[in-house]
Amino acid sequence: MSRIATRFAALKEEGRAGLVTFITAGDPDSATSQSLLDGLPAAGADLIELGVPFSDPMADGPAIQAASIRALASGASVARTLDMVRNFRRRDGLTPIILMGYYNPIHAWGVDAFCEAAARAGVDGLIVVDLPPEEADELTGPAGAHGIDLIALTAPTTDDARLSAILGGATGFVYYVSIAGVTGTASAGREAIAGAMERLRRHTGLPVAVGFGLKSPAQVAEGGTLADAAVVGSAIVQKVADGLDASGRAKPGLVAEVLAFVRTLAAGLRGGASPL
Repeated sequence: MSRIATRFAALKEEGRAGLVTFITAGDPDSATSQSLLDGLPAAGADLIELGVPFSDPMADGPAIQAASIRALASGASVARTLDMVRNFRRRDGLTPIILMGYYNPIHAWGVDAFCEAAARAGVDGLIVVDLPPEEADELTGPAGAHGIDLIALTAPTTDDARLSAILGGATGFVYYVSIAGVTGTASAGREAIAGAMERLRRHTGLPVAVGFGLKSPAQVAEGGTLADAAVVGSAIVQKVADGLDASGRAKPGLVAEVLAFVRTLAAGLRGGASPL
């Protein structure tokens, strides 16, 4: 099985939901970002979304937009993002890594060449937020051929007919965007998420992760009672921003503080116990 399928099977065996964490590759600099990535599994991340910096991140809210700007200013690129994954794989061969970003950099690289390079680096999945299912065929084939899952995004506004089209080519897991809008803004209520989970599970047997707007340990714990995984992105990225000095450089202790925050998020999914 793929690393993603293996991890979700292990979570099911444990009887708990997983924690999916997001950071932006290269934010605020390559060394700090690599340290964060390397430290996430021990802090309790079950799966990791690694954002590929992009100059026009239209689906992202202010925190992740700012992270992309910082990362690009520090020299981040698609190639350097894959280098980060390659470095991570020297220490960790089990934790799934999903690249999250936009289609333009993949298209510019060349779809098949990108998928081959990503697979060799150790990437397990892709979330491409601006690629509609009607146009996904050119990525679905090469990604599958190289063993990379293409993660589907669904939203509260997705009707049943549209769900069939979106989920038809999905593999790995389904990412339920729990609010209409950009990342890191409002949070959906429990009843709304519960209803969405019930509807999604009528359409797919894949695990479902819920994200957008989850910021606190309590929200993560509640999301974990409804979905197979809870995703936290903007809140973690904001912790990175909070650890920068006036010139935008990482202050001492930034990595430790961000990973400590991730531990608090993970603890709620493990019955309140520290993952360490």
